[in-house]
Amino acid sequence: MTIATSPRSPWDQEYEKTPDSYVWGTAPSALASELLAALPARARVLDLGCGEGRDSVFFATHGLDVTGLDPSHAGLRKAERLAAERGVHVRWIESALPALPSLGDFDLVYSCGSIHYVARADRPTLFRRLREMTSPGGRHAHIVFTDRCIYEERGEVVVYFESGELARFFAPREILRREDRLIPCAQDGRPHEHSVEVLVASLGVGL
Repeated sequence: MTIATSPRSPWDQEYEKTPDSYVWGTAPSALASELLAALPARARVLDLGCGEGRDSVFFATHGLDVTGLDPSHAGLRKAERLAAERGVHVRWIESALPALPSLGDFDLVYSCGSIHYVARADRPTLFRRLREMTSPGGRHAHIVFTDRCIYEERGEVVVYFESGELARFFAPREILRREDRLIPCAQDGRPHEHSVEVLVASLGVGL
C-alpha cells in the first residue's frame, strides 16, 4: 500500500468500528457492473474513493489493472483483505482528493460517492488532472450527491453538487449517460434518501 499524507476520512471511524465486516458490503455497485462490458481486456482502472474496495476488487477479478485510492487507512486495510480473499492484486493508495500522485494513464476513471467531498473551488483543477490521466478514448464514470435532497449523515461534510455541475466538466458530445435519481440509504440506522447524479462519458473515440 502506498501512503500519502491525508486528512481523516469521514468514514474512517466507521471502518475502524467494523473490522470484521464491510459497511458497504462486498458485492459491486450497479454502475461498476454496468461498466465492465465496455472495457477492453487488461484495461487500467482508477477507483477514486474506493473505501473498503468492493468495486476495485470486482474490476480486478475480471482481469483489469486496478488502482484504488482512498484517504481511510482502515478502509484500505479491509480492501487489502478482500483482494487477498478473492486472489487478486490491486494497487492501493492512501490519499485524499484533490491530491493525486502521478499514476500514468487510465482507460476508466471511476468514482462512486467520493468527489462530493472535494471543495467546489478545487473541482475544476481536479477534473483537468483526471483528464490528463485518461487514455485516448477512455471513459469517466461518476456518482455524486446533489443538493436536490440533502441528508446529513454521521457528521460528514459534503459539498453537494449543484444541478448540472458535474456535466459541465465534459463536452456535451462526450456524455454517454446522465441521470438524476434518488437512492435509498440507512447507514446511520434511519431509512432516508440521497439525491445523486450519475454520469458516464467517453473522452474522444469510444472504447
